[in-house]
Amino acid sequence: MNAYINRIAAYLPNEPIANEQMEQLLGTVNSKPSRSKRIVLRNNGIQKRHYVLCPNTGQPRYNNASLTAQAVRRLCGEQFALEQLDCLSVGTSMPDQLMPNHGVMVHGELGNPACEVVTTAGICLAGTTALKYAWMSVLTGQAERAVATGSEVASLVMRSQQFEAETAARIQALEENPELAFEKDFLRWMLSDAAGAVLIQSRPNAEDISLRIDWIDVFSYAHELPACMYAGAVKDEAGKLRGWSQFSHAELGAQSVMAVKQDVKLLNSNVVNYCLVKPLQSLRKKRGLSAEQIDWFLPHMSSYFFEKPIAEGLAEIGMAIPAERWFTNLKERGNTGSASIYLMLEEIFNQRVCQKGQRLLCFVPESGRFSSAFIHLTVV
Repeated sequence: MNAYINRIAAYLPNEPIANEQMEQLLGTVNSKPSRSKRIVLRNNGIQKRHYVLCPNTGQPRYNNASLTAQAVRRLCGEQFALEQLDCLSVGTSMPDQLMPNHGVMVHGELGNPACEVVTTAGICLAGTTALKYAWMSVLTGQAERAVATGSEVASLVMRSQQFEAETAARIQALEENPELAFEKDFLRWMLSDAAGAVLIQSRPNAEDISLRIDWIDVFSYAHELPACMYAGAVKDEAGKLRGWSQFSHAELGAQSVMAVKQDVKLLNSNVVNYCLVKPLQSLRKKRGLSAEQIDWFLPHMSSYFFEKPIAEGLAEIGMAIPAERWFTNLKERGNTGSASIYLMLEEIFNQRVCQKGQRLLCFVPESGRFSSAFIHLTVV
């Protein structure tokens, strides 16, 4: 038995935001322009992105649940209606609340009849593990029609107001160095908002192409490395995370505990080896994979800074894929975390970039504690 992606949809909120508009919309911290913004944008190569924030008011037009619901609705058509949905599997790194889970909030937004609802947690991998659950549900016969999603609303936690309490608490230090710690500030220029959704069924489209899901393999190296990207926690001197529930209400704001943070040095020195080289070496043996078998390579990259290291990592293990067989829309869509792979698949599928018989390899790394996933698809 097989399972097929028969429809793919993406939802990008509002008009695209150019680099020079970002700080006007997100706001300045301590009333001073960011000194890291120009460097970060030069390295990441992103030129446009989307935010749920209204350009005129700065207030959100969508939350994560409503944004995700918009993408799911775009799957509907002559061959699929929400009333037919058996399983809704959603993934995000930034739900609107701690409880209830993101999936049931999306279900509430959609208003479709009772169905199985599952939420997968994580960062960039959350959308991929949601996809794997939906795929397995169809593959095992538990569901005839399953929808998987990946979504992010990063802009809501990147606004300057999220850091005002910390700047007030650190006024003396900020007078000497009027900048947020780089681990917090640089992410403000890296992340953006979007939602993507796929419809998975047990039979392919009768009169159009489909993507057969051949396999999805996920790897974690958390046993070897500490946390690298995190939110709702503070890393102590020993490198361990102290979670949000151990802080007082005043401390949460004064230390920007809920802000998204990343250990850049740890990231740069380990991400390619642990997210690409080591797992792909194992995967090549398990799956008999070779570069010649891959027609399209879809890497989720947070930045074009990693394009060369990824290419070098592929070459290192004898799996160099020529640049003309890579597909990414990072420059125009931005880094949308768990939604990124959905946005790439939506474009390559709906614009007919891929053709019948071609094979796609998707690569989704996550720096949270160094995990990654590889998705192999065949166009049928």
